[in-house]
Amino acid sequence: MPPSFPQGLLSDDALPRYVQIASQLWSDITASGAKPGDRLPSERSLATRYAVSRDTLRAALAELASRGLLEPAAARGWFVTGAEEQAATPTGGHTVEGFADYALKHGLPTRSRVLESGARPATVQEAETLRIGPGAALFEMRRLRYLDGLVVVLEHNRVPLALCPALADTDFTAASLYATLRGADPAQFPRVADYSVEARQPQAHERDLLEIDDGTPVLVAEQLTFNQDGRPLELTIQVYRGDRYRFRASITD
Repeated sequence: MPPSFPQGLLSDDALPRYVQIASQLWSDITASGAKPGDRLPSERSLATRYAVSRDTLRAALAELASRGLLEPAAARGWFVTGAEEQAATPTGGHTVEGFADYALKHGLPTRSRVLESGARPATVQEAETLRIGPGAALFEMRRLRYLDGLVVVLEHNRVPLALCPALADTDFTAASLYATLRGADPAQFPRVADYSVEARQPQAHERDLLEIDDGTPVLVAEQLTFNQDGRPLELTIQVYRGDRYRFRASITD
């Protein structure tokens, strides 16, 4: 589940106008039930609707495109790529929302610092968890994620490369992992996940990377995400600063 931050961390007025419009536009798109391939109204009508200049509107569209949610087509306009239909959530799982999706929804600027990225053979344990053959190609990435200029989480992602070969050539300092997966052929939609979280003291390298210089603990989340076909899609370990993350869940019978 994505982190939740205190209200007022970043006021709407402090955000660039195009980011505010991007967040509002994406909220309206998802609320309308738009699907991948749907075309947006013209730039002129969108600028009028949101009472902004064409330049501001285009900056907002470009922001959404950079996150893999929209894409332009020459002489045809803008199209939805990242909206997805909601699937029923099986018992024991939760619907999955990526870090970039969460940040955009809340109007928070993000950035990533990639520490390691590439393909390698899967270990026996990884292969068993992800239901692939031992030694099969695995995409692995370690990166730091920031919200509003503050480091929040150290993330370790592993994805079977066969599900999305483009992962190995994507620059994730700017790209969204989930948006890249949604753009695969066939598309890979993160639907549900098994999730566990525990608190502990940070290790020395985690303390340095997360800029912890006091007794702040970390929350370590392990998540196994499944695609629309129920196949394991991503194995992730996230190490959050305990003072910048809150875990919430709904408990059902």
